[in-house]
Amino acid sequence: MPSAPISSLRVSEVFAALETSPQGLSQEEAVSRLSLYGANRLHIEKPVSLEYRRLLDQATHPMALLLWAAGLIAIIGGRPVLGLVIWMVVLVNAVFSFLQEYRAERAISSLEKLLPDFTRALRDGAELSLPSSEIVPGDILVLAEGDNIPADARVVQEYGLRVNNATLTGEAMPARKTAEPSLRQDLTEVEQINLVFAGTSVASGTARAIVYATGSLTQFGRIARLTQETPERKSRLQEEMQRITRLFTILALIVGGMAFALGFWHERIYWLSAFLLAIGVVVAVIPEGLVPTLTLTLAIAVQRLAKRGVLVKNLSMVETLGTTSVICTDKSGTLTQNQMTVREVWAGNRRYSVSGAGYEPKGDFFPAIDPPGGRDDLRILLQAAVLCNNSRLLPPTPERRRWSYLGDQTEAALRVLAAKGKVVDEEIQKEYPRIHELPFDARRKRMSTVHRLPENQEIVFVKGAPREVLQLCTSVRIRGQDVPLDSQMRSQILSTNDEYARKALRVLALAYRTLPPRTGAGSDFSVEWVERELTFLGLAAMMDPPRPEVADAIKRCREAGVQWVMITGDYGLTADSLARRIGMLSTPNPRILTGAELEQMSDAQLQLVLKQEVIFARMAPEHKLRLVAAFQANGDVVAVIGDGVNDAPALRKADIGIAMGIGGTDVARESADVILTNDNFGAVADAVEEGRTVFDNLRKFATYIFASNVVEVIPLLATALFNLPLALTVTQILAIDLGTDLLPALALGTERPEPDVMARPPRKKGQPLLDRGVGLRSLWLGLIEAGLCFSGFLFVYYREDPIHWQALLAPIWSSYAELLKTAAGRTYILATTMFHAGVVASQVGNVFSCRTSRERGSRVGFLSNRFLLLSVVFEIGLILSLIYIPPLASVFEHLPIPAADWILLALYGPILYLIEKFRKSLVRRGIFTRGRELLPSPTDRSAEE
Repeated sequence: MPSAPISSLRVSEVFAALETSPQGLSQEEAVSRLSLYGANRLHIEKPVSLEYRRLLDQATHPMALLLWAAGLIAIIGGRPVLGLVIWMVVLVNAVFSFLQEYRAERAISSLEKLLPDFTRALRDGAELSLPSSEIVPGDILVLAEGDNIPADARVVQEYGLRVNNATLTGEAMPARKTAEPSLRQDLTEVEQINLVFAGTSVASGTARAIVYATGSLTQFGRIARLTQETPERKSRLQEEMQRITRLFTILALIVGGMAFALGFWHERIYWLSAFLLAIGVVVAVIPEGLVPTLTLTLAIAVQRLAKRGVLVKNLSMVETLGTTSVICTDKSGTLTQNQMTVREVWAGNRRYSVSGAGYEPKGDFFPAIDPPGGRDDLRILLQAAVLCNNSRLLPPTPERRRWSYLGDQTEAALRVLAAKGKVVDEEIQKEYPRIHELPFDARRKRMSTVHRLPENQEIVFVKGAPREVLQLCTSVRIRGQDVPLDSQMRSQILSTNDEYARKALRVLALAYRTLPPRTGAGSDFSVEWVERELTFLGLAAMMDPPRPEVADAIKRCREAGVQWVMITGDYGLTADSLARRIGMLSTPNPRILTGAELEQMSDAQLQLVLKQEVIFARMAPEHKLRLVAAFQANGDVVAVIGDGVNDAPALRKADIGIAMGIGGTDVARESADVILTNDNFGAVADAVEEGRTVFDNLRKFATYIFASNVVEVIPLLATALFNLPLALTVTQILAIDLGTDLLPALALGTERPEPDVMARPPRKKGQPLLDRGVGLRSLWLGLIEAGLCFSGFLFVYYREDPIHWQALLAPIWSSYAELLKTAAGRTYILATTMFHAGVVASQVGNVFSCRTSRERGSRVGFLSNRFLLLSVVFEIGLILSLIYIPPLASVFEHLPIPAADWILLALYGPILYLIEKFRKSLVRRGIFTRGRELLPSPTDRSAEE
C-alpha cells in the first residue's frame, strides 16, 4: 500500500502503487497474492455450540446446588420421596429456563451473506467471472448497475457511476463516484468520491476499480470486527436474578444453619431430625416457584408484544425495555420509510400535491388537473420524468413484499410520480425511443437524454438541480404553450424551489428542447449544443417521508421521560428538519455535531455535550458505538434503533437493540434484542409501556410469593426455637411453591398496565426489582398469614382436647404411617393439614391485595383479570385434591378436614384483604409519616395503593 492515501493519487499512480496494469493481474501473480493476503472473506470466530454447558449452568447455580444437597441429605435421612421431589424441582426449573432463554448467536455470520458470490475482474487482459473469495489487492473489478462490490477499490474509470453505500452509512441516497484524485483532508474514507467499498452496490453506471483492501481489512470487515468485539450485555433482570440467587442461597444457609444449631444444641433434637428440619428451612426460604413464574410471566409479555408486531428475542429484555431512559435512533429507514416519494409538483405555474407513499404506483394529484392546457403541462413533465430516467420499478414478489426499485432512488420516485399521472412507461418509451444520453455529472448537476420523434425529429429531456437547469432555460411551459421566461417568472420559480427546500424536500427541475435538424452523426450531441435554450417544465419536490406512526410514538415516550437522540450518517440540516417535523426537538436551536467533531472531543467533553439537545450527523459505526457507551457511562439505560449493517455494533452495545423487521438488514435483525416485525415504529412506545408493566407485575407476584415464604419459614423456626410440632412439612412447602402458588402468581404477571404507567419518569438504573419495600410488605403479609394459619393449627388441638390441648404440642418425628396409628399422631396430621389449607386460603386474600401497587390508589376491576379468578379456583381445587384424594393425601401427609372447619378457613382470605386494605387507607391519609415503612421508597414510584 502507498504511503499517501489511495484517494489522493492520480490513476497512473494508483496502478503503480498497487503494482498492477490496465490489463489486470496475471493469473500467477493473483495466486501469489492470494496466499499472501488470504481469501477475501471475513475472518469470523464461530461461536462454539455449548448447549449442554448452558443447561448445566441452569442446574448448577448456587441456589440449585443447595437444593441438590438438600435432596441428598433427605435421602440419607430416610426420606427418599422428599429428596427425589426436591431434585425433580431443580431439573424442571433448569430445563424450563434453558428452553426459554436459549438464543443462538448468528449476527456475525450473516455479514457474509451481503458479499457477492462471484464478481467480474480482469486477469491477463480478459474479463473473468471469479469467486469473490479469490479477489486480491491489485485486481481490476468490472462494475455495472446492480452489481454488489466484493472489496474496497479505487475507481480508475467510470461512466455515470453512482454507488449505494447504505450498508456502511445507513443512507440510501446513491453517492456519485469519479476517477479523479481527491485531495480533501476533511473527508472520511467512506466519503471519498473515488473509493468504493465491499458490501455496497452499484446504483447506476459502469466502472472499473482497482482493489486495495480485501477481507477483514475492508471497511465492511471493520464493522464486522466492531460487532464481534462488542460483547452482549446481560440484561438488568439477568443481573437481578443473579443477585437474588446469591441472596437467597446465603439466607437459606444462614437460617437453615441456625435452625439446625437451635434444634440440636438448644432443644436437644436428634441430629438427623435436626438436619431434616434444616432442610425444611432451606426449602422454605428458597422461592422455588419464582424462576418458573418469572419466566412464564415474561413469556406471556413476549406473546402480547408479538401481537403488536414486537418480537423480543430474549425474555429478560422485556423488563429492560421498561427502564429505557435514552433512545438513540437512526434516520433513514428507521424514522423514515426509506422510500423517496414526490410530494409536491410545480408545473404550468400551478402547484400540485401528490398522495401516496413509497414505490407503489398508487396516488392522486390535488387539486385535480383542470383543462385546457393544465393537463398538457403536467403530462409533458411526467413524460420527461420517465424518459430522462435509468431506474426500474420492481413489483412485489413472494420474497419481497413491497414495491422496490433498481437504480437511483430519486429517479425511481419520478417514475412512480409518472405512473400516478397515468403515464405508462412502456408506451412512452416506444413513442420516444432514446438515441443518446448525457449522464449526470457532479459539475453540471444534471442529466440529459435525447429521443427520436416522428418525421426524424429529435427532442432532449433534462433533469437536475433547479438553479443549474433554470439558467439554461429561455422559455417556460404554461397552459400548453412555450412562453418566454421573464425575470418575474424566473424569480417565482426560484422562490418556489426555496420554499420546497425549507421543508427539507429534495427538488429536481425538468426541462426539454426540440432539437434542430442535424447533419452529422450522434457524436454531435455535445453538452454545449444539447443543453441550451431549454423550455422549463417544472419542479418535482420529494422526500423520504417519516413513518406515519413516528410522531405519536415520540410524543408518548417523551411524556414518559424518555430522551430521544438522532444519530445519522446524513447531513445535519436534513436531520434537523426531520427532527422538527416529527416532534423530536424541544429547543429551537439544537446543536448539530458531526462525526469529525466528535473525534476531536475527549470523553469529558462528550459527557457535557450529552446534557444538551444534540443531533449527531455524519456518524460512522464507531461514532455510534462511542455515543452509546457515553450515555451508559452517564447512568442511562440506552436503546438503539437501527436497520443497517452500520448499526450492528451499536445494537449489540446498547442495553436494548431494536431493529426493523422488513426494511432492516439480516445483520441488524440478528444483532438486535427486539425486532419490529411490521416496521411499525409506534410499537416502540408499546414496548416501553409493556416493559414498565412487566416490572410492576414482577414486584406484585414477588410480593405474593415471598409472603408465602414467610409463612413457610415461621413454623420451622418455631420448631427449632421451642421444640414444637412442625406445623408445615417440607413436601407441603413444595406443594405450595410449585402448586397452589404458581398460577395465582402468574395471573398477577398478566395484570394490565396501570393508567399512569407512561406518565412517570423511567426508574433509576440502580433500583433493584426486589428492594426494601417489597421485602417489608412481604414480611407484613406473611406475618398476618402466619397468625391466621397458627390459629387454625392450634384450633384443631383445642377442639380435640379443650382441657389438655397444650400437652399435645409435643414434637413428633415419626413417619406418616406410624402417626396414623395413634390419636395424637392423627391430631397432629389434621393440624398440619389445617395449616397447609390455611396458607392457601390466606393466599387468596393476598393475591387480591397484591393486584394494586400505587400509593394514590389505582382502581382495578375486581373481575377484570379472568385468569386470576380461574387461578384462584384452580388453587382451591388443588388443595382439595391434595386433602381428599387418598394417594395424594398420603404423599403430602394430609387427613380430611371436617366441613365445619372450612368456615374458619374461608374467613382467612377476607380477613387478610381487609387488614391490608385498612393499612393502605391509612397510608393514603398520611397517618404513616415516617418513611411509610411498609411501602417501597418514594423514588421508585411503586408505592402501595
